[in-house]
Amino acid sequence: MLDELNAAKSQAEKDFSAVSSAEEMEKLRVKYLGKKGILREWTQRMGSLSVEERRAAGKGINELKQLVETRLTEGQAALKSRRVEERADVTVPGSRPPLGHFHPVTLMTDRLIAIFRGLGFEVAHGPEVEVERYNFDALNFPPDHPSRDGYDTFYIRDQVLLRSHTSPVQARVMENRKPPLRIVIPGRVYRPDTPDASHSPIFHQLEGLAVDVGIGFRDLKFVLSTAMQELYGADTRTRFRPSFFPFTEPSAEVDVSCMICRGRGCPACGQSGWIELLGAGMVHPNVFRFAGYDPEKYTGFAFGMGIDRIAMQWYGIHDIRLLLENDLRILRQF
Repeated sequence: MLDELNAAKSQAEKDFSAVSSAEEMEKLRVKYLGKKGILREWTQRMGSLSVEERRAAGKGINELKQLVETRLTEGQAALKSRRVEERADVTVPGSRPPLGHFHPVTLMTDRLIAIFRGLGFEVAHGPEVEVERYNFDALNFPPDHPSRDGYDTFYIRDQVLLRSHTSPVQARVMENRKPPLRIVIPGRVYRPDTPDASHSPIFHQLEGLAVDVGIGFRDLKFVLSTAMQELYGADTRTRFRPSFFPFTEPSAEVDVSCMICRGRGCPACGQSGWIELLGAGMVHPNVFRFAGYDPEKYTGFAFGMGIDRIAMQWYGIHDIRLLLENDLRILRQF
């Protein structure tokens, strides 16, 4: 019987090497593995063998079965591949997969980062899930400040929240680094605003911070004026109006001359010739004290802007919700 099994292995190799169609492959499967196939027949014959002969015959039958199953799998795969090749016209040009597009917010973020890198700033990042210590305390927000309320901030649990601005990264960087320091911080922020054409609970900011000995308001004006001229053109003007932020003193709202009418007045700027674009100011001494900086030695400035708003103005997008809906008809334009 062992001689017969060895002969069957050799025959099986010859049978499967000669297969040229799926029908022939199926016939071989039935011949060897079917209910009346060779393996079933030899399994039944084992009952008439001695214990030692049965052990050797069982090993031979298993080897034959493994051989047949392996050749079946390989043969079926080869036949399938051959059918695909026969159907394919290799002279037809291939179809290109669709290429993605950079999102307008990403494009504007990269543009702004490039401008501020040219002014000597490096990029810093931080977590989007924050704690009150960095989101408020480190930035001189008093305990009763309205922005700490649940209707103005997304709280995850007590003292843990989704950051409402990118300023916490300023505090984290100052806590771990010594001056001089020049950073810009791009990132996503969250506030519970009702969505409309100009408001979204998710939006993007870019903040900047510079700290060193002898930095003054003149340096802030130079950096922002130069950056806006790089962004909108050499004839762009900036205007600083007094304002208030807990983490800067003095503080200012920064306007730029309307990029549409170039300051002459149009519906986009409400006929004023100016568009409010940034908030800025000199870093408050309490922010330095929290970070371990000596406010008698160091001074610095900070600024922030909404990337989404600038992108909307730049690309002529009238509704901020279009930036978040992932409508390919919008995104394919950029």
